[in-house]
Amino acid sequence: MTEINLAQGSSSVPPTKKNNTFSIKKSIMLILLTLILSVGGWYAVGTYYVWADVDIQRVNEQLEFYKQKVMSEPNNAKARVDLGYTYFLKEKNPEAIREFKQALLIDPKFFDAYYNLGVVQLSEKQYNEALENITKAVELSPRDYKGHLQKGIAYRNLGMFEEAMKSLNQANKLNPTNADIIYQIGRVAEDQGDKDMAIGIYKEVLGFDPLFKDAIESLQRLEKK
Repeated sequence: MTEINLAQGSSSVPPTKKNNTFSIKKSIMLILLTLILSVGGWYAVGTYYVWADVDIQRVNEQLEFYKQKVMSEPNNAKARVDLGYTYFLKEKNPEAIREFKQALLIDPKFFDAYYNLGVVQLSEKQYNEALENITKAVELSPRDYKGHLQKGIAYRNLGMFEEAMKSLNQANKLNPTNADIIYQIGRVAEDQGDKDMAIGIYKEVLGFDPLFKDAIESLQRLEKK
């Protein structure tokens, strides 16, 4: 895939807001161009936070199972991450965060704990904390595209759009033409005020995955404006 370099401002003269916006727009266009030229087809992970699919009817049983496992193996970091994940599915985010942090006390280099902790913090709008933990996850596993994707989401929510595009670009290099990544690029365009580009990107995502819920909702929101 073509290497994409973000335009950088001069080290002595800070870039103006107009130039910064142009740089980000140019970056978006370059990424979309690489998608058009890519050989493979698009596909979506299917969930916004890239969690594995779980039968909701079994969540309660899963919760009890991992509670018992943690009680019998309190120093099992993976069991605590699994319990935290299940708490997240139950929309019990404080409990989920607690288990992920406990897992990190047991294993300070556990990618899954940092990653999942960051994801839950994103859902809680704790963007600075999320960025810190996802960055640690990326450092531990730089070839895992999901970390770069979530890092891009954190940067976007912090209004750091060039950094967001850099992270999303890296995610796209590691997992080309993934619809979740392209959707987030659309969110950057939207947050930058480029409504037409955002609409176009959301429509492209839906052209490959008509059931992509977030793209449907985002497109409907913009078309009503």
